[in-house]
Amino acid sequence: MSICENCHAGCCRSFAVPLSGADIMRMVSELQLSFWDFVCRWEDPEGEIAQKYAPQFYFEDEPETPFVICLIRGESETWPGTGKCMFLQESATSEEHPLGTAHCGIYESRPAACRAFPLKLNESSELAIITDVPERGRLSTDPIYTLCPRPWETSDCEPVQAVQDLIVAKYEMRFFHSIAAIWNRRPASFAVFPDFLEMIYSRRVQKDGAAETQTDIGNATYPLRRAA
Repeated sequence: MSICENCHAGCCRSFAVPLSGADIMRMVSELQLSFWDFVCRWEDPEGEIAQKYAPQFYFEDEPETPFVICLIRGESETWPGTGKCMFLQESATSEEHPLGTAHCGIYESRPAACRAFPLKLNESSELAIITDVPERGRLSTDPIYTLCPRPWETSDCEPVQAVQDLIVAKYEMRFFHSIAAIWNRRPASFAVFPDFLEMIYSRRVQKDGAAETQTDIGNATYPLRRAA
């Protein structure tokens, strides 16, 4: 039985999920949603959300505040007063499952950060390493924020897919960091951020001999970022 089967999904309740631009573009396409349907920006002055994984962006309305681009969160229906990922689907509590059970409503389209949890690449990027999962995901004493019901084992992970997911997550977030560097030179409004991403990713495939550098892309999109 998978460690996630019949779990209450404490991880999906405890953490803000950082997104890469690739996550956003894929989810828009696969889920037929708009950027504003599922994306938000979270203040991250202490870097607790970025965790040296996701880039921080700045916007002209709050130029001193670093933000991480994340999935929107909502309130739990089964545990009022607690939060959860907007895509987490819950079931009622029972004697067998006092915290209830829950599952991802977009599992096949879930972000790379979710696919990678709780793994990391070794230094050579050849092996997936299971990281230690803390008992709780938040300081709150609410039991819904407890994490995995037991320690992860290697048998809980698909060996080929796990490494592939980690490599893609690392590569795409590194590219997102380069996009953040372009944006943060002269931050614009969050209202035009989706158009900025669309322009960047629409130019990611080029014919041989005609490829643009990231700097060229940044310069080309800058007038769009300043549009109303």
